[in-house]
Amino acid sequence: PMFQLIVTPSTALADEPVTIRVTGLPPSQIVTLKATLKDEKENLFQSRAFYKASEAGEVDLEWASALGGDYIGVHPMGLFWSLKPKTAFRRLIKKDVMNSPFYITLDLYDSVSLNDSATIQPKASQMVQRWFSGPGVQRKQIREGRVRGVLFLPPGDGPFPGIIDLFGRIGGVVEFRASLLASRGFVVLALAYFAYEDLPNKLLEVDLEYFEDAANFLLAHPKVQRPGIGVISVSKGAEIGLAMACYLKQVVATVCINGSSVVLDLPLRYKDLVVTPIRLGLERTQVHVSGAARFRYLTDDLWNKLNPQSMLPVEKAQGWILFIVGENDECLDSRGYAERAMQQLQSHGRSRGRMLAYPGAGHLIEPPYSPFCLASWNPGVERPFLWGGDPADHAAAQDHSWGEIQKFFRQHLIPTRSKL
Repeated sequence: PMFQLIVTPSTALADEPVTIRVTGLPPSQIVTLKATLKDEKENLFQSRAFYKASEAGEVDLEWASALGGDYIGVHPMGLFWSLKPKTAFRRLIKKDVMNSPFYITLDLYDSVSLNDSATIQPKASQMVQRWFSGPGVQRKQIREGRVRGVLFLPPGDGPFPGIIDLFGRIGGVVEFRASLLASRGFVVLALAYFAYEDLPNKLLEVDLEYFEDAANFLLAHPKVQRPGIGVISVSKGAEIGLAMACYLKQVVATVCINGSSVVLDLPLRYKDLVVTPIRLGLERTQVHVSGAARFRYLTDDLWNKLNPQSMLPVEKAQGWILFIVGENDECLDSRGYAERAMQQLQSHGRSRGRMLAYPGAGHLIEPPYSPFCLASWNPGVERPFLWGGDPADHAAAQDHSWGEIQKFFRQHLIPTRSKL
């Protein structure tokens, strides 16, 4: 029989789903589908799943259930989110978002194929391109006053909703989420705040005036929709994002992914105000069986020594806040922090906060189909961080939250035309 492996679309943005079908198989044939990706440093990532052909000799990942491998059950994009590094604790991050895609090779074997010996040739192969910027998106390096980062502009005149994108203790500038959002019609500033160019190498304090400068820079851009901007933020960045929501009038819509509502570890400074942090004492870490450091229990016992002065005054926020929480976050009790912030809002009669909690999701909730990463290295820490999460639940959270994030920003950053 003529095996056919049909993958559509073979070229797409990384947040778009792909359909995978196999035809021309003997009825009930067991097959292996394998995905292989090399990142820009030649690190290898792989995944595989076993399927049984239908009576008609077909396997369609839309309805076919994986019998084993890296996941079980019906997961049309399972081969993508279950990609695992050959070397432990590597996190897949696209560095050059403009000039090259990730190339993923999909291979079909007509048996249960566990080993990767080069002698067994696949029955069919297809190459898929996953791009991180759409046609016409522009990338500009930003050095404006002391603001450092990378600005992504969608094609067209706009004005477009403007967003600042903040990552956590990874440092430098991380571009893949910003470039994808720009491909979806937002002007996005991927903002660096340490370990980049002439910024401090280590984060010693959070100076909100720097982030205010960035907000003013974005608002002044001719392609950005006024009067306010959004912030999308994760981890330590989400604590900063929440502080921006509290203190900066320019910020009218904030997405906080698995962050703290308490000032942790580093002082927060804004003009004459200094908020003293609660010290977590990262030296007292537990070590998970994988060898990664588990920090969550440090924040679990934090509620007892909570000083009200260290809590962010979310009731002062003028804009809207969306908390996205992975309930299996092993870094922070992010659900606890989000609930505390929501209670604070409610006790002050404010109703502009919303929480999306995802059971089984870990700390690193990224754009859809990003490979699940249980633990990985962060610069300057001697152990990998345990991020937590169950792979399939985490993938579902990434898929659902991405649509919600875009809806949230469109709703709160685009002025409603008043009905005449």
